[in-house]
Amino acid sequence: MGKNNDDKKHEEGTKTEGFPTFNEKNEVAADVKNPNPDNPTKEITNVEAKKDEKAETKKLTEQEEKAKRRKIRQAKRLALIGSMLILVAIVASMAIWGIMHLRPSDKSIQGQADCEVVRVSGKLAGRVVELYVKVGDYVHKGQRLAKIYSSTTDATYSKAKEMKNVAANQNLKVERGTRYEIIESARKMVDQAKSARQQAIAAEEITRKTYERTNNLYKEGVVSEQKRDEAKAALDAATAAVGTATAAVQAAEAQLQMAQNGAQAEDKAASRGMENVAQATVREVEALLEDEYLIAPCDGEVSSIYPHVGELVIMGSPIMTISNIDDMWVAFSVREEKLNDLPMGKEIDVEIPALGNKKAKMRVFYVHDMGSYATWSATKAYGDYDSKTFEVKARPVSPIPNFRPGMSVILK
Repeated sequence: MGKNNDDKKHEEGTKTEGFPTFNEKNEVAADVKNPNPDNPTKEITNVEAKKDEKAETKKLTEQEEKAKRRKIRQAKRLALIGSMLILVAIVASMAIWGIMHLRPSDKSIQGQADCEVVRVSGKLAGRVVELYVKVGDYVHKGQRLAKIYSSTTDATYSKAKEMKNVAANQNLKVERGTRYEIIESARKMVDQAKSARQQAIAAEEITRKTYERTNNLYKEGVVSEQKRDEAKAALDAATAAVGTATAAVQAAEAQLQMAQNGAQAEDKAASRGMENVAQATVREVEALLEDEYLIAPCDGEVSSIYPHVGELVIMGSPIMTISNIDDMWVAFSVREEKLNDLPMGKEIDVEIPALGNKKAKMRVFYVHDMGSYATWSATKAYGDYDSKTFEVKARPVSPIPNFRPGMSVILK
């Protein structure tokens, strides 16, 4: 084999300097100087051939090592993949076993227990000053739950009561009529007018007789015509005085009648109306103050309380909720093709997993469709139809101890 330039330079440098080289095969030091001066080229060629053979052997050994290490890595990788596959198979087997043993069969229908939940709220806006119950307490209908205080409503109530008193007194005054003193004064005025009329009548009578005598004397020629005219004028004046006195009497009697009758009917009606308005205002504020103490509307368990003591609440905001756990039911979602097995009034057998798969009997009391949003669409173009989902509710035939809202119920 031919030598490359680097080998030649190396050999020349080594030969010139006279340093020894190490024989890797025989582990002996050999002098670079040619021991055979007659054929130096042959000796050098033999050395180079031995070096090439050693390099080839070394290359083969490194390739075998690499191949061996590659096989070891492949074996480890295969072992790791096998272990992972075994682990996945174990997990899948456990999942399948759990599904088969824990999940209800395809013929089972799962429902959820529920009960009536009542939100307790009031018309009074104010501050929560006291809570008489806590979450989890069982309360009875009519029991006090909380107290709400409103200083604004209290002030409004005081003002309404005062307005009611004012209106009541005003109406009493109008109904009673004119004061007694005014009526007596009007009666005296009537008496005076009548007395004046009597005097005028008497004066008229005197002037009439005087006129008649004067007229007779005038006819006899005893008195002059002027005297007769003066007597006639006096008679006319007396007659007019009688008319004036009569009018005064009528006016005085009208004043007395008005004083005795009091106010007009319209005034009385208006006064009564003002009193009724004041009373209605008082009742309105009292209706608000009725919710100062919130009362339990039914028996049940306090499931939640929203505000804390000291917080402000607005009118109608819920204060707490009461769950009527004495009236429990279970709601099932059932496709319509299975409704034939769940008619109204039928008793069904169920299991309650939360109570150790306790078996119980319930009676169907409600069946109603869940609307278009709960429609199962057909997957085939022909030979199938869209199926609706119905909500079926059933109530326990007899009370179930420890049965709570939210528990799952399995219908076989």
